[in-house]
Amino acid sequence: MKNVLPALVFGLTSILSVTSVTVPVHAEDKKAAPIHVRGSIVNFGGSTLTVKTREGETVDVALADDWKLASVADAKVTDIKPGDFVGIASLPKADGGDGALEVLIFPPAMKGTGEGSYGWDLKPDSSMTNATVADAVKGVDGRTVTVTYHGKEKRIAIPDGTPVVTIAAATKDDLISGAVVFITAEKSAAGPIAHQVVVGKNGVVPPM
Repeated sequence: MKNVLPALVFGLTSILSVTSVTVPVHAEDKKAAPIHVRGSIVNFGGSTLTVKTREGETVDVALADDWKLASVADAKVTDIKPGDFVGIASLPKADGGDGALEVLIFPPAMKGTGEGSYGWDLKPDSSMTNATVADAVKGVDGRTVTVTYHGKEKRIAIPDGTPVVTIAAATKDDLISGAVVFITAEKSAAGPIAHQVVVGKNGVVPPM
């Protein structure tokens, strides 16, 4: 799998610009799949981030020499326009199609990042689709978007209340106890090694 968060996100400067963030999504290839750590910071110790995961474990995550940092900022479903590049985590709906779990609106400079649709581990059976919005139609309950990627098309319903965010800058000062993080890491015998960290700030948490 290709890492999609590369100079974010996904040496390190104290503040990363939006365009330097690589994103919390991956594309398919033959490399080993990265792992995701989701949880809250217990402690930040320079080269190690201790996290209490959503599963209840406390893990020490080593920070790679080239690790990158970003945050997310609130956006609205009405901000989604044709031509935007988005990353949408979704689940199949009982009546057909997919229903969004969260939406990331990429900055224009990141258009094309991790393009495709592939399995995602936010919830069982969820998928991540990074694609261009072909149209966005307001309905009775939220919005339905048609997105296109690699010549394919997918329709995804975005119910009202679905978290919608965009990439924002962050600094190491944001890595405080209790802050929610989404980490893209590689496995090692000693534990996870992080290359990309997305931290919540100003009351907005990474929903991916």
